[in-house]
Formats: sequence, C-alpha cells, structure tokens
Amino acid sequence: MAPASARAGFVIAANPLAAKAGMEVLQRGGSAADAAVAVQAALGLVEPQSSGIGGGAFMTFYDGRTGTVTAYDGRETAPAGATPTMFLGPDGKPLPFAVAVLSGRATGVPGAVRMLGQIQREHGALPWNSLFESTARLADTGFTISPRLGKLLAGNYPELTAPDVVKYFSKRDGSKLVAGDLLQNPAYAIFLRRLARGGPDVLYRGETAARIVARVREGTNPGSMSTADLARYKPLKKEALCRAWQSYQVCVPPPPSSGVATLQLLALLDRTDIAQRGPTDPVAWSQFAQASRLMYADRDRFVGDPAFVDVPVEGLLAPDYVAERARLIGATAGPPPAAGTPRGVVTAGLDRTAEPSGTSHFIVGDSSGNVVSMTTTVESIFGSGRMVDGFFLNNQMTDFNFSPVDEAGRPAANAVAPGKRPRSSMTPLILLNPDRSFAGAFGSPGGSAILAYVGKAMVGSVLWKLPMQDAIALPNLIARGPNFNGEAGKFAPGVLAGLKARGIEVKPGQGEDSGIHAVLIRPDGQFDAGFDPRREGVVLIDDKRTAVRR
Repeated sequence: MAPASARAGFVIAANPLAAKAGMEVLQRGGSAADAAVAVQAALGLVEPQSSGIGGGAFMTFYDGRTGTVTAYDGRETAPAGATPTMFLGPDGKPLPFAVAVLSGRATGVPGAVRMLGQIQREHGALPWNSLFESTARLADTGFTISPRLGKLLAGNYPELTAPDVVKYFSKRDGSKLVAGDLLQNPAYAIFLRRLARGGPDVLYRGETAARIVARVREGTNPGSMSTADLARYKPLKKEALCRAWQSYQVCVPPPPSSGVATLQLLALLDRTDIAQRGPTDPVAWSQFAQASRLMYADRDRFVGDPAFVDVPVEGLLAPDYVAERARLIGATAGPPPAAGTPRGVVTAGLDRTAEPSGTSHFIVGDSSGNVVSMTTTVESIFGSGRMVDGFFLNNQMTDFNFSPVDEAGRPAANAVAPGKRPRSSMTPLILLNPDRSFAGAFGSPGGSAILAYVGKAMVGSVLWKLPMQDAIALPNLIARGPNFNGEAGKFAPGVLAGLKARGIEVKPGQGEDSGIHAVLIRPDGQFDAGFDPRREGVVLIDDKRTAVRR
C-alpha cells in the first residue's frame, strides 16, 4: 500500500459497492460515524447473507480529537417472553440447529440500527436523512449478484429452503438467480427512504415493527417477540476494554463480546517466543494453536452477558493467571485443555453453543482522525431466512447455549434469559500508540473462528512484520477443543509435517471463510491496510487510490 496520512479518509469493507457508499459520504464531508451508517445500509442489500439492518453489531470507536476509545454494543436481545428451555424439544433434548435456525424463536430484537443511530447522533457531521439514498437507488435499479453471493446461493444451507429466501432469489420462471444476474429490491428501497425520513424509530415502532412481530410468530416453534420488545431496545455505550500489548494499547468491546478472549490470546502468545519465529516455522504455529485452545476453553466457559452472569474479566487477564495458563503450552499438544480457575470465577456449566459464520466487518476513518471498527451480523447465512420490508431477520437467539444447564446441572453462562444478549465472538478492535494516537484496527467475521482469524492477522502484521495484505492471507488455523481445522493446503512446505510431529493434525474445515479487514499505521507513518482475499473486500482511500486484489 502506498503511504497515506493517518488522517486521510478510508473505507475497508467486504463488498466494493458498500465501500463506495461509505466513501461517497466521506467525500461529502461526512464523518466516520456517518459513513458507517451508509456502509451498513449497503451491506444489507449487497451482502444479505452476512449482515443487515435486521441484525446486530459491536463497534469500537476512536475519537480523533480526544484520543478516547468507546465501545458500542448493538447486540440483539432476547424477547421478554424468552425461556431457558425454548430451544429444547418435547423430549427435553436440544432442537437440531437446522430446525431452530428457521424458527421464529431464532430471532432476537435487532440492535444495529439503534446503535448506529446513537453514534451518528453523537459523532455525525451530515444529516441522518442524507445517508441512505445511494443504496435506495441501487435497490431500485438493481445490482449484480457477486460471485460469493452466487456461490452461497448454490450451497446447502437450511436457510435456502426458507420461503422468503426462495422467493427473493428466484427468477420469474422459478429458476434460482446466479452470480452475474441482476437483483432488485424495491421493498428495501422504500424502507430505507422511510428510515431516512423517520430515523431509527421506523424499525422499532409502527408498521415495520408490527410486521417483524407477525413474521417471527408464524410457523412451527413461533417466537415470542412483541412490539414492546422492539420499542424498548437500547444499545449500550461502554468504556472499551484496553490492555497493553507490544508497544500498543489494544482496545476491544467488553462482554458479551469476546474481546476479552482476544486480549487473553495475545497475552498468552507474549509468553512464548512466537515473535522470534515466523510463518514457515511449525513451532510458531504450534504455539498459536495451543494458546488458542487455552483461550477458547476459558472463553467458552466463562463469557456471557455481564448483566446476567459474573464474567471474570480481570481474572482472565491477570498476569499471574495468564502465566499459569501459558505454562501449559508445551513442545507438543496434549489432550484438549480444560477451562482454568481465574479469580472472580463463578462455577459455570460446559458450553455447547453453535455459532455459524455469517457476519461482516468494516473499518472507516475520516479526515478528523475518527475511526470506526465494526463487526455486524445477522448470524447465520441469511439469518433466519425470514424477510420483512426487504431485509432479513437475524437468528441471533441461536447464539445462546440451547441447554440452560450442563449434565452436572451447572448453569451455562450463555443460557437464554429474557432481555439477555447472547455471547458473541465479534471482536472489532482498535490499537493505540502510547500517546493515544490511532495505531490500527482489526476485525473479521467467522463465528467462533473470529478470535483465531484476528489473532493470526495481528501476529503476522505486528510480530512478524509482514505487510498487512500478506498477514491477512496467511493460512487460517482454528484450534478449539479436540479440533485443529483450517487451510491445510496453504501452509508452507514442512509446516504440516512439523505440526503433526507436535500432536497437531490440521484438517480442512472451518477456516476458509474469514473476512479479515485491518489497518496499521507503521512506525514510519505508512498506512498499511488490507482486506481478506477469501472474500470480495476492498480498501478505498479518499485520494481515490484503491488497494487492488493480488
């Protein structure tokens, strides 16, 4: 990437049309908060399999004037009528995921629009009603289905059988749309124009809210969401959770985001010599895998909504506890590690949360130095497969543990409860220099693998000093419990054999669908940004230079 000022406006997003929508706002004098609204609106149209205004999000926001970092929690909430056993069948066993995801019970109260409304009120420079028209016009005229969307439409996902998905992606003759076809969404255009005029309340009150409630209450296993649930939804604004790492402060959203797990992973790796190694060294990848397993063991057991469960954040990050856990990283990988016992822990049950990988991440910076790092999701592919006013509803409720207790009767930290926010792997982060100037931002989609994706990119770019694009393109390796999955065919010669000799056999599987976006301001001032070549991302800078796929 050619040098660029840290104060130049930029957009990194998973689809060129969404990035273009954000850049157009920046070039009209909009702020990063304004552009984030435009990017999300566009992603809901052109990347509906991953995110949309019917879903939720976490955002980490850097204020270029004050040097402060704030976390915004737009995670969905469980309706007031939700029960701990709502995902159990008549036999008392958890419903199959394919059944649960298509049910009305799968949808939580969406939070992304309310969250974006709050940050735009606080940090916007343009009128709210000026942020949607370019996407509304695109919905009217149509856009070309991208190769990735076309590939997913040809896949084998439960949501592809949902009536709304079938109808939306079918041609007049009944055949399915494919990559290269034109897709129009006039209902979404109408809704966006209403949203522009009326503000976020257009989603949470009135006719759209009534249609959402009616839709989730239809069919087998109906949901309990009410218009009151929608009307009372509030995003949360919190102080970001920050810890020192290398020469930076790493700032993430606190629980129910899994940012604490990212911080723990980095701290564990700091107690190895991975920084002195490199991407062709199997020892380095063994250290990464073993640290990942320790992190996931703790994350899966302890992280949930802090309004409902005690999350031992300080205990998980305490230096003595991290050092104790790091001593379990050995020359070879043994059996899957159990969760540790950090200070402040309350006994929690074993977790079996299923977490598919339908999500998106984007980063926006403006000329005033403000930066948004935002991960946004409808959860699974096309969410619950149910559509209202041209957008898909989330299936975020299936991010809860289906069983309220484990076999020993211990309550799960991530069990369902009314008003509760499900645990999330989303970890949009921002790096600060010691003087609190902006140093970088990272994030990715990918379900539970998000933590490994982000960790890998940070190791590659910061510890191994690879160009950002090369760091993102490194093979993905997700080590969680007994499984070592990832891009087995992409490792350097000898790495797989070296890993196998250390008890790690990498098998193809989860790991091929990351969507990492990241930027670092290098010590020499160079703006080093990258996008994941596994998706359709792009980096745009306001001097019209574009990072091209390579």
